[in-house]
Parts: sequence; structure tokens; C-alpha cells
Amino acid sequence: MTSTTDPLSTEVNVPLRDVVGNRELALEVVPETLPPGALDRPVRWAHVSELQDPAPYLVGGELILTAGVNLPERIDRYVRGLRDAGVTALGFGLTPTVHETLPEPLRRACVRRGLPLLVVPSRTPFLAVNRAVSVALTEAGQREQRRITAARETLTRAAGGGLGELTSSLAAVLRSWVALVGAGDVLASAHDAPTPLPLQVRELMATVRAGSGIRSATTELDGGFVVVQPVYPQATASHLVVVGRSRRLDGADRAILAVGAALLGLVGRAGSDAAELGAAATGLLLGRTSPGDAARSLLGSEVVRLVAGTAHRRGPDEVAQRPDWLRARLDTPLVSVLPGPSFVAVAGSVSRPVLEDLRASGWLAAAGSPVPAARAAAASAEVELLLARASALGRPVIAGSEPLDFDALLDPGVSRGFAEKTLEPLVALDRAQDRQLVRTLRTWLAHHGGWEPTAAELGVHRNSVRHRIAQVERVLGVDLADPEARMRLWFALRWMAQGP
Repeated sequence: MTSTTDPLSTEVNVPLRDVVGNRELALEVVPETLPPGALDRPVRWAHVSELQDPAPYLVGGELILTAGVNLPERIDRYVRGLRDAGVTALGFGLTPTVHETLPEPLRRACVRRGLPLLVVPSRTPFLAVNRAVSVALTEAGQREQRRITAARETLTRAAGGGLGELTSSLAAVLRSWVALVGAGDVLASAHDAPTPLPLQVRELMATVRAGSGIRSATTELDGGFVVVQPVYPQATASHLVVVGRSRRLDGADRAILAVGAALLGLVGRAGSDAAELGAAATGLLLGRTSPGDAARSLLGSEVVRLVAGTAHRRGPDEVAQRPDWLRARLDTPLVSVLPGPSFVAVAGSVSRPVLEDLRASGWLAAAGSPVPAARAAAASAEVELLLARASALGRPVIAGSEPLDFDALLDPGVSRGFAEKTLEPLVALDRAQDRQLVRTLRTWLAHHGGWEPTAAELGVHRNSVRHRIAQVERVLGVDLADPEARMRLWFALRWMAQGP
């Protein structure tokens, strides 16, 4: 048995056979260099290197391309270094100016070290190989995302049926057996999970329980693979989900398992009641119960928006107040209905038509700025201000959806007062001596501090721009190398330009 403890990963890759099978590349495989299963090895990128020892700069999973410009004399050492660095395959490019044929010592070294060797014909540029791998990775990522989205919807629906139904759905989605294990008992299992769990699996479970943080561990067992992972929100407690099947879990499988682990923890905590599940999930992501990292997997997104709503006019009817109604409209399971009535939700994305639909049903809502899922709780202050602004306007507000949405967080009178006070010394000098300091500052900031484009727009020499900006720093007592000073002055210029 071998085991590894590894972080959850959603890295996208493609099997080597997909690259070799691309007819446009016309790659030739040297058959004797292919150990069993070599064409199934993952390729995470294609990289050109003519270094004599590129191994220290690699992370593993690369398809290395070389024309042998600096091929070292110690070929075996070169190939061994690539293999030990985790390189998936070596692509050797033929060219009349360097090597017209494949060097025999390189072929023998690849056979000896078990490193797949591909011959790239002279008519196939390395750039074409790079592009083909990039396209394949993009398409694979899109397929994985669609699969993750469909699985998330399936598992979220199954959560309403309790631990048994959710465990069965997770097993079906992953095409594996699954067991949910408590302090010492199997709480739920599906697809012929072994009973009792083998000793090797129990030892791996003990290793995971002894660790800390959100992680998983994998072991090889009887020709297959078993993954053990804590469920959320008890990331370091005794509840574990165990998954076993004949092949390793890929990036999409890991993401789906994270969704299942999150839901298993939430269902175990809240029961099968959908309203309690949504409230528990929302509280989890907002940091009221456990780390936000756990629940963000329910949305399949690293970035979320906090949405808050309150009753509008006559208010929502009984149907519109139901958590399942709001979950369907906002496309998220993370919804909690509060007294008032009001609600708070965490969504992957929010559109204005959705919020307008809510307003027509008696809800007035506001959506905050996109934030990392782990910082969702910190966004509550912003969304409260936005909801107050929405109430004043009588319409939904979405942070960042309009040029002036940032201004919606601040009182216009206070903003203009700040602008006038900040920029008054420059305005006074411009009026008295026509130095054009305000115009120069605005243009310079708009060009991100670029001297040449600022000078071109103003029709002056760049040294004149430098002189004026130095005057601005002296008059205002600021250092324009400080990004925060630039930010404050930019908004002061904006607010002054808006007028009363």
C-alpha cells in the first residue's frame, strides 16, 4: 500500500494520447519508449527548453520540446533528470540546421529511463504544439466545469433526501463506492462499500484525523484507489467521507467530492430540511459557524457576491418568502430567510434582471462587490449600505454594475466637500496663475502616471509634466508614488467634476 496526503486540486490536464492523436501535429511516437499506461499520463503544459538541465525549473506533467541545440554529452543524465522531475514526455524536433534524424543515444536513454519520446517533424513548429496543447486544456477545462456544475445541481437536490440519498448520489456521480464514517461507525454507504473498511483505509483515516486543515489523503488498494477526506463544517473532526474506485480522481472529481463533503457535513448538521440546510450553508459561508472555504465549493466559484433583500411595498407573498423559491431565482443553495421579512444569500453571480424579478415579487435587493468566498462575511457591511441605497432609490442596486455605483456608498454632499477641500490649493493656483495643475493631474492619473502619453495629450514637453506633478506634490503635501494617494486624488477629481 502507498498513500499520499494531498490538498484538494482542480488542475486541468489532458492525457498524452490526446496530444499524440492530433493529426495536424503529425507527431511520431517512438514505441519502445512507451512504458505501460504512458499514453494516459497527464499533460499540464507544453514547454520549449534548450537548457542542458531544465529539471530544476519544472513542476511535473510537462511535455518538453527541444531541437537538441544544447543537447549535453551525458544524454542519460539529461533524460533521467527529466523523468525524475515528473516530465510526461519529451518531444524532439527535427530540423536540417541541427538534427535531421533522431540521435540514437537519446532514443536509447529514453528507452532505459522509461521516458516517452515523440519525434516532431520539421514541418511542425513548436508553436503549433504549444497552441494545440493550450486549446486541448481549455476545452478540457470547459468540459470539467460543465460536469462540476451538473454534479453540484444533482447533489444539492439530493441533499433534501438526507444522508442516505446524498451518499448514493455522490457515489453515482463519481462512479465509485462511498462511505460516510463517524467517530467509529459507518453512517451511510453506497455502491457496495466494503464492510468493514479494510485496515489500510482505517489507518489512512487515522492519519487524516490527526492532521489539520482541509485536505484529503489517497491510498492504492487492491489495484484501485481510495480517497479519505473530512466533511464540512467539521474539517478536523471525526466525520470522514471515503471514496473508492479503480482509477484516480481527477481535478473535476476532486471538486465534486468537495461539494459532496460540504453537503454531507451540512445535512448531518441541519438534517434533511431544505430551509435549515440553506440557512446552515449561508451561515457557514458567512463565517458564523466554520471556514468559508468549505461552503464555497457549493457554488463552484472562488468569487461570490453577497445579496441582501428586504420587503418592498406590499412585501413578498407566502410563496416568494420560501427559501426554495429564492434559491431557484438566485441560483444558489446558500439562502437564509430572516424575520422582517428579509433574506441574505451568497451567490456565484447576480444579474439585474434577476433582482428586478425579485422586486416584482415584493423583494427589494442589493448585491455587493465580488469577493473571495473566504471573505464573504466581510462583505456584509457593504451590502447593508447598498440595501439602504436601494431603499432610498426604490430599485435594486448592484455594486460595480454602473460607473457611479461606488459613489452610491457615500453621501454626495460629503464626497463633494472632500473633493473641494482636497483640491482647493490646486484650483486656487490655476485661477491665479493658469498653471493647469488640476488638468495635468487628471490626465496624468488617467494615463497611470505615464509621462509621454500625458505630455502628448496636453501638448507639452514631458519635462513640463514632471514639473507640474512635482508642484502638485508640494502644494498638496502628498507623495504620488503612493498608490493610496493617487486613489484618493482620482476620486476627488471625479467627485469635483460631478458638480452639485
